This record gives sequence, C-alpha cells and structure tokens, in this order.
Amino acid sequence: MLAATVFSALLVVLIAVGLFLRSRPVLASQSLNELLFSSVWHPSSGEFGLFNFIIGTLWVTGAAMVLAVPLCILTSIYLAEYAPGRVRAVVKPMIDLLAGIPSVVFGLMGILLIVPLSSDIASMLGVTSNGYNVLSGGIVLAIMVFPAIISVSEEVIRTVPQGMREASLALGATRWQATKLVVTRGALTGIIAAVVLGFTRAFGETMAVLMVVGSVARAPSTVFDPSYPLTALIANNYGEMLSVPMYDSALLFAALVLLGIVFLFSLGARVILVRMERRYGHG
Repeated sequence: MLAATVFSALLVVLIAVGLFLRSRPVLASQSLNELLFSSVWHPSSGEFGLFNFIIGTLWVTGAAMVLAVPLCILTSIYLAEYAPGRVRAVVKPMIDLLAGIPSVVFGLMGILLIVPLSSDIASMLGVTSNGYNVLSGGIVLAIMVFPAIISVSEEVIRTVPQGMREASLALGATRWQATKLVVTRGALTGIIAAVVLGFTRAFGETMAVLMVVGSVARAPSTVFDPSYPLTALIANNYGEMLSVPMYDSALLFAALVLLGIVFLFSLGARVILVRMERRYGHG
C-alpha cells in the first residue's frame, strides 16, 4: 500500500520532469521572460511567446468560475438543507450524470446553443461578436464543473453536526440565518476545496473550450473577444508542423506552464485551507 501511495504521488513529479526535459531546447534558445511575457508567436521564426495563450486561459477559466461558483454553492445548500427527499433523489443523480458526459458533447452543445446565445447577448449590448468568444467558453466550462463543486459541497455541508443547527435555532436564529452563519461557516473549508477542484477541472479542459472560444491568438480584453487557451494551443498544433525546429519543445513547455499554474493555485488554496482550519478549529 505504501508503494502504491508513493507511486501515485510521484506521477505528477514524473510528468513535470518529463515535460521539463523535453522543454529544454526552447528554454536554451529563448529566455524564460520572453517565453512567458512575449505575445509574439511565430514558430517558423523561432519565436514562441505564450503570453496571449496564458491570458486567454485565465480569462476563460475566470469567466467559468464567476458563473459556476455562486450557482453551485446555492444549489448545494438547497440540496443539503432544504430539498425534500424526493427532489434530492431526482436532482442529485442528474447532476452526477453531468460528470460522465464526454467533453465533445458539451462542445457540440456550446456550438448549437451557447454560441448563438452569446452572439445575441453581444448584439443587445451593441458589441460585434460571432459568439465564439470567452463568454461561450466560460458558460460551457461552468456547466462542466457543476458536478464536481455541487457534489463535494453538498456532502461537506451535510457533515456539519446537526447539533450546531439546533443550537443556533434554539438561540432564536431563523433557518436561513442558521444555514448562512453556522452551517456554511462550519463547511467553509470543504466548500473552498470543492471550488479548487472545479477550478482545476476547468483549467485543464481542452475539447469543449477549443470548439467555442474562437482560437484567435491575442489576449482578450472583454468576454466577447475570442481567445486561445493553452490547452487548445497544444491540442491544435501538437503533431502538426513538428518539422519546425523546437516547435514540439515549445508546445511541451506550454504544457509545463499549464501544470505549473494549476500547481500554484492548488498550493495557494491548500495554504488558505490550513489557515482557515486553524482559525475556525476544523480539522
């Protein structure tokens, strides 16, 4: 069991080491500053600036989390605290079923439903957009992370001791006050962990995003602009034009950057969770 545990933990390290070794040629030809902060992407000229792709990734993921987190938390509170048993028995399996739908199906749904909706919203606001933009990618990703955030948050909220609810009600709190001030605070660390899980799910998604964001290699300035996330860059180009010197090395470096960003966000979330556990006394 120890060997299996160590092997599982080392997989991430092995992936990172493999990506770094394959990225060394492009790191030797360009400085890290140029690779990360240059917006010039001309593989045939040996210029591999990833800035626009990194910003595109952050825009799409940020839009998804802004849309998903409030809906998911409110849904999980309703399912855990207010929903009758029959409603929970119907809704919960349907939400869990979302996790098993292939991402390409979400992409097709995005093309058929979300892209026209995004274009209509842009038109109502006086913005010219064909619908293939950050907003479309954010909506599709938000739907895709619903199961992860809702399922974990609901389970965490249900683990809050019933005595805490009863004590707050006995002191004169309304049911909503008890839920807001006692239950959600008691489950806060678990809810944050669920949000982080959803964030990493959204950050690494490829196919659905690739189909609806427009794949234009420039940094978006609004949600109605097209973008080109790192995942789409790798999926679109790896295996093609690899006769260009260091092209594959640059794409693998992009994968390493993606892994690094996810690691930093996960580490930051873990630090926040540890501090909150110490503050509120929840292990």
